[in-house]
Amino acid sequence: MKQSIRRAAVLGSGIMGSGIAAHLANIGIPTLMLDIVPKQLTKEEEQKGLTLKDPIVRNRIAAQSKKALLKQKPSPITTKESLDLIEIGNMEDDMERLADVDWIIEVVVENLEIKKNVLANIDKYRKQGTIVSSNTSGVSIEAMSIECSEDFRKNFLGTHFFNPPRYMKLLEIIPTKDTEPQVLEFMKRFGEDVLGKGVVIAKDTPNFIANRIGTYGLLVTVQEMLKGKYSVGEVDSVTGPLIGRPKSATFRTLDVVGLDTFINVAHNVFEQVEGSEKKLFSVPSFMLKMKEKGWLGAKSGQGFYLKKKDKAGSTIYELNPETLEYEDRNKLKTAAIEMAKQQKDSHRKLKTLLSQKGDLAGDLVWSILKPVLIYSAELTGEIADDILAIDNAMKWGFGWEHGPFETWDAIGLRASVERMQAEGEKIPDWVLQLLADGNESFYKKDNGNVYYYDKGTYKQNVVNKKEINLRLLKDVQGVIKKNTGASLIDLGDGVACLEFHSKSNAIGLDIIQMVNFAIEEVDKNFEGLVIGNQGKNFCVGANLAMMLMEAQDDNFFELDMVIRHFQNMTMEIKYANKPVVVAPFNITVGGGAEVTLPAASIQASAETYMGLVEFGVGLIPGGGGTKELYLKQLRQLPKGIKFDLSKVANDVFEKVATAKVSTSAAEAREYGFLDQGDRISVNADHLLHDAKENVLALVNSGYRPPKPEKIPVVGDAGYAAMVLGAKNLYLSGYASEHDLKIAEKLAYVLSGGRIKEGTEIDEQAMLDLEREAFLSLIGEPKTQQRMQHMLLKGKPLRN
Repeated sequence: MKQSIRRAAVLGSGIMGSGIAAHLANIGIPTLMLDIVPKQLTKEEEQKGLTLKDPIVRNRIAAQSKKALLKQKPSPITTKESLDLIEIGNMEDDMERLADVDWIIEVVVENLEIKKNVLANIDKYRKQGTIVSSNTSGVSIEAMSIECSEDFRKNFLGTHFFNPPRYMKLLEIIPTKDTEPQVLEFMKRFGEDVLGKGVVIAKDTPNFIANRIGTYGLLVTVQEMLKGKYSVGEVDSVTGPLIGRPKSATFRTLDVVGLDTFINVAHNVFEQVEGSEKKLFSVPSFMLKMKEKGWLGAKSGQGFYLKKKDKAGSTIYELNPETLEYEDRNKLKTAAIEMAKQQKDSHRKLKTLLSQKGDLAGDLVWSILKPVLIYSAELTGEIADDILAIDNAMKWGFGWEHGPFETWDAIGLRASVERMQAEGEKIPDWVLQLLADGNESFYKKDNGNVYYYDKGTYKQNVVNKKEINLRLLKDVQGVIKKNTGASLIDLGDGVACLEFHSKSNAIGLDIIQMVNFAIEEVDKNFEGLVIGNQGKNFCVGANLAMMLMEAQDDNFFELDMVIRHFQNMTMEIKYANKPVVVAPFNITVGGGAEVTLPAASIQASAETYMGLVEFGVGLIPGGGGTKELYLKQLRQLPKGIKFDLSKVANDVFEKVATAKVSTSAAEAREYGFLDQGDRISVNADHLLHDAKENVLALVNSGYRPPKPEKIPVVGDAGYAAMVLGAKNLYLSGYASEHDLKIAEKLAYVLSGGRIKEGTEIDEQAMLDLEREAFLSLIGEPKTQQRMQHMLLKGKPLRN
């Protein structure tokens, strides 16, 4: 029988339970969220004359959790409409409704007996074949289900989401000895294709994979800090991006996670392991004192760091673990750090850092890294079947750029093992055997495939067929053409891909040239084109530094030329003979949005933050962004029905003037950046595959390029209305004089100039208005100040 999940239920509506329910709702799965029945009335309920028998009281906990989703940051929901798919209830009155769902997720308190009771109750009401899972960070999956029915056990497993579920990629799936293989395989594929997760299969051991190694690594770091008398800030200055870890490094990460949560996770392992390993998970006393004081991190306002406001602004102080007092924040500064910073990638940075023996930073990183690598090797086979699952779990769950075994390869496996042995460390036998057999690494690449060492041989890493790795693809077949800004790649099946790879994927003349070449090449030799990449962000916009430099040198002729080229490029994308699908993800702003909007179709990652943000640097869109957003919104209006054109113009005016950026692809659709024909990919790893399929679907449906459009504009009357709104903000003190000047330029573009309302103009006429407004604004000293401030500070200046 083919399995599917159309409806789900979540039991437990705390932070994790409600977060999981929100994630399911975000992807369109109606979800029933249940919690316990309150034992006491609130004062408000008493005043209303309610009793403990009233449904509104009995469902209160789940209702409050659902309401709280609107206030949480970062938001667990992609759009407010997601909440409509979450129904609430309680675990006494609504258990019969479990018979109507296809997946039941238990997310109650981390207590074995409580979980066993909840699962036994679920077993009474679920229908045969319904998948049940427990979201636990460490309670034994086997133990909690042992007393349930045979059909329950066959369809039961652990599904450990990482918090927050919407954003964290890792999903650990933990089968029991009774879990049916087809259920495990279905949930793995469902996790990847529908939930958008990176799935690893973990074994039923304490804290599974990521929390086991991650907690160990954090405790080792704390212990080395105390032993070497480093400060909190000094440790964080070298355990972040310098070694391929998140910016939050060690102690800022603990502040975000919450010290109480971390201690509970560590204690869970401590209680379940024996011998020398038990000592490894003993939490230092100063951290226990912090917990007693309520210094839990971000949620309590202080932890390892404390932010204090003063006349100069805000100052961040670090905790001294010996005195438990806050002091000025320190950073470690050594020769090894400076040498490492000169390297381009994190592998080389790390190798450079570790090569400097006797350096404070190099020795600290080695003392932290060495035990984590050895521990990961010792646990291979115990917490996961292979090194691949361990590496992926650490990358997806803890944000490591490279997993422990990838890191070991990067620093030189043989040389580092020899160094460890010289220092008296015991290396797991299987690692020594790997080296004795003449191998030099855990991973190998051959013909575009990745192989990993496993039990004496190398096995191919078989990935989901929807994953396209551009780097591996280029290694095998090269590129059609490339320059400093972009490469054209053959994706197969008659589809080409234009990959941006400039710094921050900012658009300059190099990318413009490659877009034009790609469209010409595709017209001759391909069925269609995907514009996408696998960088950190799709595109942060045009090259702001280059434009500022040209403006400061009064090179307005060159700027005019660049903007004309940019506009021509976006028109080439729009009117290409073959379909062009753009695949935006993460930050897609300014010029990135202008490249996206005119495409035949958009295939957006669910996490796409799109907006026309030029106003923030004293400009308005110059590459056709205003025009395309306006047209995109006009196309969404019902055909044959008279509408108020000024409402559309005002809406676009507001979005551009406030530099509105979507917080998801779903919200981008609400804002008009995406229309109903555009598509959304939940799994970012599948984005290029989905974009390619989108191209082929357009081809198979007989794609024809659009005809040149006439644009109805609001003219003088609309201009006056938009400017009046801006002047009111200026007079109320909410906008500066320069803001008003920019707004007037924007209104002039959207109104089509000083013409009659309802007049239809050519696209080129509006493009000319955009270009003229852009050039006039970039010559303004206050705009140049804003641009410079953004480049230096990374945030807008209001002058």
